[in-house]
Amino acid sequence: MKGNKEIIKRLNARLAEELTAINQYMVHSEMCDNWGYGLLHKEIEKRAIDEMKHAEKLIGRILFLDGIPIVSNYNKLYIGSTVDAMHKNDRIAEEGAIKAYNEDVKFASDVKDNGTKDLLQSILDDEEAHIDKIEEYLDQIEQMGLQIYLSTYKL
Repeated sequence: MKGNKEIIKRLNARLAEELTAINQYMVHSEMCDNWGYGLLHKEIEKRAIDEMKHAEKLIGRILFLDGIPIVSNYNKLYIGSTVDAMHKNDRIAEEGAIKAYNEDVKFASDVKDNGTKDLLQSILDDEEAHIDKIEEYLDQIEQMGLQIYLSTYKL
């Protein structure tokens, strides 16, 4: 099915964000594993896997619309050097993704591409769950202090 060129462009922009997020989360996950925070490693790794699934769905939709998925574009990674910096960087990335997905859901609705709108909305729902969890982490750090917070994520 021949898709709207602007929709395909927007889907590729979201794909670049998802591919970037995969890499950022995997680096953060492995850093946590290296520091001995096994539970935090697993939680961040799960988020990276969620982003991989998003990328897969976006690629599938781009192909369905007779577009070419651009998998070589990445945005800048923001790797934190501490756990709290990681969470702050991840929150910023999720905020950007949520804003972009909201705009693209509206655009897809405006051009009457309900299949794309529904796909984008489902990914948006996941991104909102991600930011909710990241904000929970940051609240815990603020309330109990970094050392106590980190002690709860050791294996």
